[in-house]
Amino acid sequence: MGIETAHRIPGTAEVVIDIPPVNAFAVDHWFGLAEAVLAAGRDPEVRVVVLRAEGRGFCAGVDIKEIQAKGDEALIGCNRGCAAAFAAVYDCEVPVIAAVHGFCLGGGVGLVGNADIVVASEDATFGLPEVDRGALGAATHLSRLVPQHRMRSMVYTAEPATAAELHHYGSILKVVPPGELVEAAYEVAGRIATKSPTIIRRAKESLNGIDPVDVKRSYRYEQGFTYELHVAGVADEQRAAFVEKRDADTSR
Repeated sequence: MGIETAHRIPGTAEVVIDIPPVNAFAVDHWFGLAEAVLAAGRDPEVRVVVLRAEGRGFCAGVDIKEIQAKGDEALIGCNRGCAAAFAAVYDCEVPVIAAVHGFCLGGGVGLVGNADIVVASEDATFGLPEVDRGALGAATHLSRLVPQHRMRSMVYTAEPATAAELHHYGSILKVVPPGELVEAAYEVAGRIATKSPTIIRRAKESLNGIDPVDVKRSYRYEQGFTYELHVAGVADEQRAAFVEKRDADTSR
């Protein structure tokens, strides 16, 4: 359990998230995922990476209980770990296909938004509950999945969008029954794996080079506001309410 890498078919690496009970990432998990994705992309035999998860959902975001227990140390670690993991998906030398099922929240949106291709199961939902958790971030990545005004409504309300909605926008390539998700991801991966590894790597590099937004700088800008809310004391109430399973005081 944790982050594991496997090789199912030639030319393909599979990075699997398995962090029970809900795939909520502690600091070490973010850095571990970054290392696994980058290592997979550096393998000269690999032409495409499939990023998927086991369990009830793709990713529940950061481990809020760790932040509440360790304070500044964990918050800074999560900020840097999230930035490293999101950047690893973006900078991976080969295309990354995200295969998403169940909930994809917070940091999960950061991973998926930086992926090259997304396939999802019919039960997949995508959301940023950050406003309800005293944080901000990954709107940069959500903007790559939904239109600008839809992104803003999702940030302000913390309400998720369905896989069907994202498929309508064109950001999800395929939506399939849950039992067919891995097969669907590998069907796409298999087509990429037949291409020249040199050309595929240059294609990934060239597409990153023409991106209109610097996703790494944009995300780090967002993170500054997360720390501001933490220092102001507002974030602690939101996180405590989540951990204690109660309504938060929203008077501030």
